[in-house]
Amino acid sequence: MTYAIIKVAGKQYRVREGERLLVDRLQAEEGTTFSPPVLLVGGAGEPELAPAGTAVVARVLGPEKGPKIRIGKYRKRTGYRRHTGFRASLTRIEIESIGAGGAATEPARKRRRADAAEAAEPAVAETPTAEAAAGVPAGYAELTVAEIKKAARGWTAAELAAALAYEREHGRRKGALAALEAAAAEKEGES
Repeated sequence: MTYAIIKVAGKQYRVREGERLLVDRLQAEEGTTFSPPVLLVGGAGEPELAPAGTAVVARVLGPEKGPKIRIGKYRKRTGYRRHTGFRASLTRIEIESIGAGGAATEPARKRRRADAAEAAEPAVAETPTAEAAAGVPAGYAELTVAEIKKAARGWTAAELAAALAYEREHGRRKGALAALEAAAAEKEGES
């Protein structure tokens, strides 16, 4: 990867390693590092979507002011003249690395520690037998809304009712509820 397109403060920038650039004012201390979202990466060929785990690490060098913009208003034959100016508040950043994983920022380290702590604790999860006893199709909790929408057409009316009850209690995903209700109405129409 020779360059990446990142998003900082609502704007997109094409960056390379070692490059310094001015972005809109960030609420970060001088010298801190952060990892902005990576949208695209590119090399010799066409740019492509950033693979999972691709990170760009940027260091905040400090606040700066942008160039002065002078604004003059004038209306002829009236004596109307106004003069104002503006300087944008900016932050200079330096791109330290582009790559898979990059240097971990402080929040990422904390997340990894939390994930490790969760892995060390015994997981209390719903057992498949409890789902099967309730009539919910096996593995329902792991299904996405799109997968539920596809699979619901093949379920029985009892499975649909159980899945609907489970979704109302636990998930409350609007898309899943709509898909299950539509499939249940379709099953009633066939009967």
